[in-house]
Amino acid sequence: MYKRILVPLDGSPVAECVIPHIIAIAKSYKTEVELIGVAEPLDIPTRGNIALSEDDIKQIDSEIRKDLHNYLDSVKGQLVNSQIQVHITVLSGKAADSLISYAENNDIDLIIMATHGRSGINRWFWGSVAEKVLRAVNIPVLLIKTISCKDDA
Repeated sequence: MYKRILVPLDGSPVAECVIPHIIAIAKSYKTEVELIGVAEPLDIPTRGNIALSEDDIKQIDSEIRKDLHNYLDSVKGQLVNSQIQVHITVLSGKAADSLISYAENNDIDLIIMATHGRSGINRWFWGSVAEKVLRAVNIPVLLIKTISCKDDA
């Protein structure tokens, strides 16, 4: 039924709470898992005459993408140990928009992602990547509310 599962991860313990669910579903359906990380555009405020050059920003972006890839590679190791076929992709852009576009253009059958469980003013202020993805795509989305996981943020 599911051939390709998209799993967005942001490096937080909350996002990683989906891993047991991924393993169970991927093993049951013998599906491929696509671990996705999104390097969001830098929004660096400047003060006085201090500013970053275009080269500085590119260097920082490159380091962020490298760190994100290394992180996803470590998560991949956990899944490969469970005999699951895993691919890694690092995208650039706004998280929700990048995930939606990737899912629509890459034959994704299911998206599994954690939700931080924010509500009220926090959800309004911070927004919800999970909610934006859920509302925008025309494929199943499994949201895991991570009540038992702690967020370091």
